[in-house]
Amino acid sequence: LHKPAGYVSATEDKRDRTVMELVPSDRKGMFPVGRLDKDTEGLLLITNDGALAHDLLSPAKHVEKTYYAVIDGVVTEKDVNSFENGVDIGEEKLTKPGKLRILKSEPESEIELTITEGRFHQVKRMFEAVGKKVLYLKRISMGPLQLTNDLKPGEYRPLTEEEITALKIVNK
Repeated sequence: LHKPAGYVSATEDKRDRTVMELVPSDRKGMFPVGRLDKDTEGLLLITNDGALAHDLLSPAKHVEKTYYAVIDGVVTEKDVNSFENGVDIGEEKLTKPGKLRILKSEPESEIELTITEGRFHQVKRMFEAVGKKVLYLKRISMGPLQLTNDLKPGEYRPLTEEEITALKIVNK
């Protein structure tokens, strides 16, 4: 699913529209794998395979998730180094190392960030920790899955057999 902003990553919610409203109602037992914030868009896997979902989300499996973001402020090489070493986002442990790539740095920055965890508001909190604010956030990949330009916000498609196999291989 290419999750649009404005939807919550949940099977049901009393206040907000959920991502499950974007897929056919006959998809019983389906659920989103992990969460994207309400204002975040991008790749969100919807499945009925609990074991696969668990493996994709387990920090021990180190499944990479890559995000594109627009940042208020100039992202620098110092930030790249900070992210490589793990960032203090106010929890007991630093984040696991992240790979930060600067695409553009003035006046707003555009970046790609690859992380292997999924802590609450993690990307936003990592940038706040280095004195910057995320203005726009989009997940562009999860493990071997890439969000393609032909899948517009709100659209979904079934995974191919090759993609399912690749997801299961990445989790071994």
